[in-house]
Amino acid sequence: MQALGRAPSLTVDSLWVAGGLYGNPLALAALLDAYDGDAGPKALVFNGDFHWFDVDTEDFAQINRAVLSFRATRGNVETELATPTADAGCGCGYPDWVSNETVEQSNRIMERLRATAQSLSHVLPELAALPMQMLVNVGDERVAIVHGDDSSLAGWGFSQEALSTTQGLAAASEAFERTGVQVFASSHTCLPVLKRLSKGRTVVNNGAAGMPNFSGQRYGLATRIARSPWRDALYGARSGNLFIEAVAVSYDAASWERRFLAQWPPGSDAYRSYYTRIVSGPNYAIGQALPPTPC
Repeated sequence: MQALGRAPSLTVDSLWVAGGLYGNPLALAALLDAYDGDAGPKALVFNGDFHWFDVDTEDFAQINRAVLSFRATRGNVETELATPTADAGCGCGYPDWVSNETVEQSNRIMERLRATAQSLSHVLPELAALPMQMLVNVGDERVAIVHGDDSSLAGWGFSQEALSTTQGLAAASEAFERTGVQVFASSHTCLPVLKRLSKGRTVVNNGAAGMPNFSGQRYGLATRIARSPWRDALYGARSGNLFIEAVAVSYDAASWERRFLAQWPPGSDAYRSYYTRIVSGPNYAIGQALPPTPC
């Protein structure tokens, strides 16, 4: 949490946070189009896992170059690419409810992606140099950008599952007390959530910018935190003087499906783990992104 104790790195009127691009260049283009439509002092931060499916060398290089032209933090994917740790696999930190099969498939995806990254060795120092957390002022409110949760790059404390429990809410409240921020913006857990706690403090997780987040839908999500509302947000909440909203990243889903299959054909690890979600979305509804407070 050291970065969260420092002075904010910038002050803006609107902050866009996009985690989980997962190597989808079509989602990247759609996100940048939406961001370009925002006026006033603004910033776009990619908070990790912008690589994943992009094992094609040209796709990887394109994603890396575009993302690093903005502000970015490391996710577990970029960390394991740049500074691999023994037996860490993808560095996902999966909780117990994730199957062993999913864990093994993710580790093999990482092995293939690492080979691509190593063929572009100049990118490894760039990824290693990225911070793991960032503090931003939006207006006069402090916003902490993390990948997992407040204490771990691969933490699941800001997941939908954790924030639906009394223990998870208590831990999140403690994180706000320790850091003094108004908003935590995270990603990592691959499902979106927007949860308001006491004093208007809010945890927002954009799920994935580069994959569908809801059943029957085929768009990604980004988080927008701003002093004024977005014109067509999917859902949102107020936190102090801020509007915190989920914005659809409406990429060309058919073209992305073809591009994904060219790199991850039927039978491959990413196909087995992600293809159903890519074409149909997860078994998750928008209402689930707004979990109730337990009694």
